[in-house]
Amino acid sequence: MADVEFSASGVRIERFTRSLTRAGQVVVKDGRLSLLTSNGREIDSAPVGTVSARKWWFIAADSVIARVNGVRYRLTMGQRNRRRDGAAPLRRFLETLRSAGGRRD
Repeated sequence: MADVEFSASGVRIERFTRSLTRAGQVVVKDGRLSLLTSNGREIDSAPVGTVSARKWWFIAADSVIARVNGVRYRLTMGQRNRRRDGAAPLRRFLETLRSAGGRRD
């Protein structure tokens, strides 16, 4: 498997209705997805092949639901993570998961 990488900071991470962090990080490195708090503490992590992610119509445009180790997290990635070419972080995240072997529900 190729070493596909993705990193976004300032990510709001929620589990069900509970906000875990408003400025967290989502990192895909060495075939593993990690959800981190703003100070770098790990919330959850799993091999990319076991992670699923989906954009649902009833959530905000900059949010995605990711299932990590059987737990659903809502990840909201804001505008500050946009690249110069205009690629939205949410789209890059989904593409990274797909190319790294993750599932898209």
